[in-house]
Amino acid sequence: MSEANTPDPGGVREGDAAVYEASELTRVYRRGQARVRALDGVDLRVRHGDRLGIVGESGSGKSTLVRILAALDRPTSGRVRYEGVDITGLPERKLGFLRSSVQLVFQDPRSSLDPRMTVRQIITEPLRSPLMARAFAGVDRAQRVESLMTAVDLDYADADRYPHEFSGGQRQRIAIARALAPDPRVLIADEPVSALDVSVRAQVLNLLTDLVDRLGLTLVFVSHDLRVVRHLCTTAVVMQHGRVVERGSTRALFEDPQQDYTRQLLASIPRFRTDAGAS
Repeated sequence: MSEANTPDPGGVREGDAAVYEASELTRVYRRGQARVRALDGVDLRVRHGDRLGIVGESGSGKSTLVRILAALDRPTSGRVRYEGVDITGLPERKLGFLRSSVQLVFQDPRSSLDPRMTVRQIITEPLRSPLMARAFAGVDRAQRVESLMTAVDLDYADADRYPHEFSGGQRQRIAIARALAPDPRVLIADEPVSALDVSVRAQVLNLLTDLVDRLGLTLVFVSHDLRVVRHLCTTAVVMQHGRVVERGSTRALFEDPQQDYTRQLLASIPRFRTDAGAS
């Protein structure tokens, strides 16, 4: 693929109905002499503005799928298109547009934040690539950090502190601020609250909901907790053994699941309220 086919970081191709289209994704890992099939023929379509939940038990292939969407891993077979561009085999030097447009929030902020960097350095880290340096050339970095910290309910006076000086919930807010720094269009959140205390999970989820709505982001949210997906997402896919076994609106999956596996997942969680806002 030539450089000319790489889209502008902020461009949306007119007529594209989907931000992501994945077809027949298979991912096989080798474990010594064994072969582990993490994905097995997955098709996925994510529309602009979707809030998509990917749910399933541990080992169902959820994290493998989003790593491939983010071009952090490559499928053994199958294709992924982002904004109409096939990113499956692109070398890293041609993925700048994807790196700026798609950002990730990982499960454990203790391992995803560099303990040697201050909050200020962590948040501005995504802006240091040549592409982002050009895009944000006229932006005051201090003001950018302040606005992002304010957006995630952190005090700008703490910008020169280090991650270990913050609570787990605050560290995840730092990670969210870093993800928002390059002004992405897609946010992929891989189990972003599962490592947090129960008392702060709702706060972080409410923050994500507010930011996604306010910034008009497309959200891909990975979780094993269906209650969280119900609270945050409008559509969902259910994965089992590397396959998508059910997909549809979140409401439909909860109220009228079609697959035995989905019904088993729902039956395994504590009874939940059915009114809006239950989680």
